[in-house]
Amino acid sequence: MKKWSAHLKKWFAEVSDIPEDVVMGLPRLTLVGRFRLSIENYESVLAFSKTELKLAVTDGELHIAGDDFILETILKQEIILKGKVNDVRFVDD
Repeated sequence: MKKWSAHLKKWFAEVSDIPEDVVMGLPRLTLVGRFRLSIENYESVLAFSKTELKLAVTDGELHIAGDDFILETILKQEIILKGKVNDVRFVDD
């Protein structure tokens, strides 16, 4: 059922010209150079330090590693992370 629902949402995004991240609740990452990362559509913050940020996202977790991290903005639907980004990984459930 879950797989069918994902296919239906993807099809709807294609035919309606609404971005997939909006229809499917997927995270949207915007990296500017290596020093500013905007993450939209996250579910919750799991861990934060000067060298890592872990977020719960649809179907798993998002792990970001680097140096000198500062949370510039933290809103319900968006986080802006400043610092040197070395690694971005999705970890499945």
